[in-house]
Amino acid sequence: MHIVIMGCGRVGSGLARALARAGHSVAVIDRDPASFRRLGPDFHGEQVLGMGFDRDTLISARISEAHAFAAVSSGDNSNIIAARVAREQFGVRTVVARIYDPKRAEVYERLGIPTVATVPWTTDRLMRAVIPDGLISEWRDPSGTVTVVNVPYHRDWVGRTLTSLESALQVRAAFVVRYGTGFLPRPETVVQDGDAVYAAVLSRDVLHIGELAARSPEEGA
Repeated sequence: MHIVIMGCGRVGSGLARALARAGHSVAVIDRDPASFRRLGPDFHGEQVLGMGFDRDTLISARISEAHAFAAVSSGDNSNIIAARVAREQFGVRTVVARIYDPKRAEVYERLGIPTVATVPWTTDRLMRAVIPDGLISEWRDPSGTVTVVNVPYHRDWVGRTLTSLESALQVRAAFVVRYGTGFLPRPETVVQDGDAVYAAVLSRDVLHIGELAARSPEEGA
């Protein structure tokens, strides 16, 4: 595949090198010629000097042949403009933009532009490193308001209905993984030993829900 990347910072250069090692054709756009040094001597993709939302620059990067476009510069506005130009003017089907402001990310998602909201993503990764067994987000909406977590429920919930667990924790079960296979729970679903319960919760309640989940049903009553 041919992939065009706007931004040759640490993220853009790392992505470009990884894609090139995987055998893909890569063109990297940046307005600072010195930034291309991050690609290293072994990178044999295209280096295009210019603004990533400029039509002529994108054409030089062979955007019309691109299977995907990633806007990962340091500017939110530049990233989203470039992503929209790639999709709407050149018909690139797969585009993604890195966004620092999660509130903006929510708006851009509504426009059909997938985003990586840097601050929530980094926070989740750090939480995984600091508290590997805690209640950690598996997915978060672009605004950071709602998150899906793997609920570390007390083993005394085994044998009880999932709806009773939902009620006690004030969460909404999204799906359950049982013996390696996921399924959508039904009102009569009973928690079995080894079930991984994934639930949608408000991000502001994550810590509180983690504390409740660690209690036995009797203790929480």
